[in-house]
Amino acid sequence: MTTPATHKRLGFFTRLLDEASAAERYRFATEQIVQAEKFGFDSAWVAQHHFHEAEGGLPAPLVFLGHVAAKTSRIRLGTGIITLPLENPIRVAEDAAVLDLLSGGRLEVGVGSGGTPSSFTAFGLDSANRGETFGRALKTVRDAWNGRPFEGGNALYPAAPHLGDRIWQATFSAAGGARAGETGDGLMLSRTQPRPKDAPHASLADLQHPIIDAYLEKLPPGREPRIVGSRTLFVADNREEALHFAEKGLRRIADHFVEKGHVLPGNSLSDLIAAFDTHVGTPEDVIASLSTDTTLSRVTDVVFQVHSVDPPHPYILRSIELIATEVAPALGWRQPQETAERRVALVR
Repeated sequence: MTTPATHKRLGFFTRLLDEASAAERYRFATEQIVQAEKFGFDSAWVAQHHFHEAEGGLPAPLVFLGHVAAKTSRIRLGTGIITLPLENPIRVAEDAAVLDLLSGGRLEVGVGSGGTPSSFTAFGLDSANRGETFGRALKTVRDAWNGRPFEGGNALYPAAPHLGDRIWQATFSAAGGARAGETGDGLMLSRTQPRPKDAPHASLADLQHPIIDAYLEKLPPGREPRIVGSRTLFVADNREEALHFAEKGLRRIADHFVEKGHVLPGNSLSDLIAAFDTHVGTPEDVIASLSTDTTLSRVTDVVFQVHSVDPPHPYILRSIELIATEVAPALGWRQPQETAERRVALVR
């Protein structure tokens, strides 16, 4: 089964790993989203990470996006993801409804069940029950947005029934893809994932095509598919420079990836790039690399992130520009007309 042809949307996923204070990290991420809007990106996404500075250090994505909303005007703002089992679902529903109003209806709500056991322990929860807890919490969020009264007769204010059409579910499995399809939600595919022990050399596409198939199979008739394909991408003007930053970042996190189940085919930089599904180099390099990823022909939204490459902030801003002007058009994305006209006017 294939995804119906559609105009691809282009997204940017922030990276909060700079060797800087939390305030500086948040400032960099804000500037990157502003840069993405400037060059016509359709969406910007942030991940939620409790406690772990080395993994991102942003525990309050809706608070952060409220700040970003005031700095932008067009780009859609998404959570990728909120770990619902660690949240009060009514509070998530309330905060999302308010943020959507303040941002002019630009919020996209990505949710997931989470996967770091120590985070659950800190909240007094058992990660073994996260799937069941996630299901209950997501239902509560939907009911709240739809105006269904809670026990005692209270109902959500402000109401937000439209947000039910902007839920995205992140998953690593075909079962998760089917679950997202059944409810008509969007599907979020990861930038990389561990290979199964019986197929250590499988490509990322080999793992993600079955997830897309399961999603499309369960999607209700008439419901348009929404599929995010997240990919690690760093583009630079100079190949050697790009590879230098890639090696710095990938070697730093290699042991962490192995702990999560990744199998390294070797210890060279090319081995790490392949193992962690990284696309890095000049525009020509990454266009060629991305063209081998057959998953991307089936997604509706291509969302790029620098993680786990480790370039300084100015290089990320330049990468965003090169993605919009050279890479994404080769993948079928077209810059919004108003953005293209504004760039022509600035050149003149």
